[in-house]
Amino acid sequence: MWWSERRVFLGLSLGAALALAGCGFTPAYAPGGRAAALTGSIAVDAPRSDAEFALVRQLEARLGQPAAPRYRLSYDVELTRQGVGINQQRETTRYQLVGRVRFSVRDGAGNVVMSDFVSSLTGYAASGATTATLKATRDATDRLMILLADQIVTRLIASGVGAA
Repeated sequence: MWWSERRVFLGLSLGAALALAGCGFTPAYAPGGRAAALTGSIAVDAPRSDAEFALVRQLEARLGQPAAPRYRLSYDVELTRQGVGINQQRETTRYQLVGRVRFSVRDGAGNVVMSDFVSSLTGYAASGATTATLKATRDATDRLMILLADQIVTRLIASGVGAA
């Protein structure tokens, strides 16, 4: 029984692979794929805050730092903190950090080739110690900026920016 199920699975897998190959599907991260076309081609605007620094750091880690960029990525970061947990003393013990980034990509002539936004959220606990809460806030902000930067890169790859 096990052997026959394995053959069915392999047959379906092979059939799916052939169908995708027939329609022109190519993996984004394969050599010569859309992700490779973005590497080193987009310069990101300089950060103006700690949150933006974390965003730019992740974007540059994923896209590279170009010597001669073909595109420029501009962004606007909005962060909102909401209390979501309250104890019996009516003190907020848990926060949700919501982030939204509007971004646009311009070519060398200044024409907008893509404009979009991404959003995500993360949470953190607020303890009685001020330093621990500040550290938790910074960590949550860094995590959120990584999530948002990864979403931006995914949108860029999916849109075909940089593909010839």
